[in-house]
Amino acid sequence: MIVCIAEKPSVAKDIANVLGATTRRDGYMEGNGYQVTWTFGHLCTLKEPHDYTSQWKSWSLGSLPMIPPRFGIKLIDDRGIEKQFAIIKGLMQKADMIINCGDAGQEGELIQRWVMQKAEAKCPVKRLWVSSLTDEAIREGFAKLMDASDKQSLYEAGLCRAIGDWVLGMNATRLYTLKYGQNRQVLSIGRVQTPTLALIVKRQQEIENFVPQQFWVLKTIYRDIAFNAIVKRSDEDVMADLEKKKEAAEKKGQPFDMAEAWRKADAENIGMEPIASEEQGKAILDRIKEAPFTITSVTKKEGKELPPSLFDLGTLQTECDKRFGLPVDVTLQTVQSLYEKKVTTYPRVDTTYLSDDVYAKCPQILMGLRDYQHLITPLHGRPLLKSKKVFDNKKVTDHHAIIPTGVYPQALTDTEKKVYDLIVRRFIAVFHPDCKTRTTTVLGESDGIPFRTSGKEIVEPGWKVVFESQQATDDEGNNCPLSIVNCQFTKGESGSHQPELVERWTQPPKPYTEGTLIRAMETAGKLVDDEELRDAMKENGIGRPATRAEIIKTLYKRNYVTKARKSLVATPTGIELIGLIREELLKSAELTGIWEKRLRDIEARKYDAKQFIGELKQMVTDIVHQVLADNTPRRI
Repeated sequence: MIVCIAEKPSVAKDIANVLGATTRRDGYMEGNGYQVTWTFGHLCTLKEPHDYTSQWKSWSLGSLPMIPPRFGIKLIDDRGIEKQFAIIKGLMQKADMIINCGDAGQEGELIQRWVMQKAEAKCPVKRLWVSSLTDEAIREGFAKLMDASDKQSLYEAGLCRAIGDWVLGMNATRLYTLKYGQNRQVLSIGRVQTPTLALIVKRQQEIENFVPQQFWVLKTIYRDIAFNAIVKRSDEDVMADLEKKKEAAEKKGQPFDMAEAWRKADAENIGMEPIASEEQGKAILDRIKEAPFTITSVTKKEGKELPPSLFDLGTLQTECDKRFGLPVDVTLQTVQSLYEKKVTTYPRVDTTYLSDDVYAKCPQILMGLRDYQHLITPLHGRPLLKSKKVFDNKKVTDHHAIIPTGVYPQALTDTEKKVYDLIVRRFIAVFHPDCKTRTTTVLGESDGIPFRTSGKEIVEPGWKVVFESQQATDDEGNNCPLSIVNCQFTKGESGSHQPELVERWTQPPKPYTEGTLIRAMETAGKLVDDEELRDAMKENGIGRPATRAEIIKTLYKRNYVTKARKSLVATPTGIELIGLIREELLKSAELTGIWEKRLRDIEARKYDAKQFIGELKQMVTDIVHQVLADNTPRRI
């Protein structure tokens, strides 16, 4: 008999239907030579400190660091779990073969391997690996079963993650609670939780300590069109932009000539210095009030806009937060439900690319999107576009981006409909042509003071028809009247104008929302808007796609963070805790990102799991000694 074990009863039912195992038993389905059973997520967990020795049951500084010579697992103390595990164990010990049908990711691999270990299974094990739960995908997966050894490194990475969280969390939480907590409350410290809290606290302090700076902007109206005085950017701002471009080029293995880039940027960065005082602004205003305004240049530049990337879990959570105000855990639950309803692919992914083999399936997927055929019909009659921005095997490991399966959705909730619509439209858009644009830039001057206005119009909407967004915009991306982009100015023309001096204040950084925090976690605390650069930095992000929402929930639960409308606000306890921690390893998103990179390297067989655990134990031992040696009056 072949035993298949899935992560949820609903998934087990889908698999059993495909395999013909239609006879219901207590805790499993049976038929056609298969027994299909299930877990309820985690059935096993790492042992707690007191399971290793009674000395670790009570909290004391003298028992730290707690590092077991060998880590063990135990069954979670729950009557329902104990009953289901007994059924699984009975099936596995009589099985000729086991097929691990857990979720195709690090967590899914860990869940089922622990169950098999606890059940003392001895027979051969195969691995089902699918990206969707359609009948076709399940059949295809069973036709291409993997050996369990093919995913050994995935298991090792998941095990190292669990051990890392245990060693750091158990030791640091007891250490800080006993040393600084004054017996008032538990000070929870976590490998990902604490750096994430530090991001929120740091941003909040930047906002609170922000001192607004007053400045003035010179504007003028000429022929009913608003022009802004050209302001020269500081050398520091220009260099910061060039450093970002250099980093992005290096990530892609492309050369970048900083000297040439600086020369070009310096040549383009012409104009007057920022107006720092009202007196300076008024002097310029008085100077040009009676002077004519002359058009010095009119240029039109053709351009194009590429469609937005497909969704990974992080960008989907960010978009749903921005558009619908959905908490990130609700988005995860929603897209997980869409996956289990077979209408979208596996959600816990951190890539926005598809593998080349998916391309052949795309026409069939598009045909299944019956409610969107008005957007798909223009694609008929020619091969689908295959952009390297979408299809790239090098950017896909275990799973590709989140896309629809082509299965017609039924009985979706309102929230599921919204999230599904976002996913479908992104998928359709990548097969439409680029959006062609034309940017009109008009330069003028009055008594030597340069002015500029600019607007971008859509010449051919291309992929934008999918989103029904075809408005003209100015050079800052704001919607603007078509009169700006269609203005009929002539170089050399001149006339009167109405200049004015407008007071402005510098603005503080914005507080994190759940969506922008997810993005910051992806890039180790660096808020990066450029899609390619953001993708390149994900290797050093903190947390995993599937766990980031849970980390944010934990911060709420610990009362370290609250929510004010959409903004995340650190509580006094959260602020004090981060201020208390001087051990940079515990709160640095960048350093934690390096450890995350090592876990990814373990998964990719580029780093040794034993070395990771050894370094982890040494790091925690060092932190314990540092804190114990602290004689300062630090308290929370």
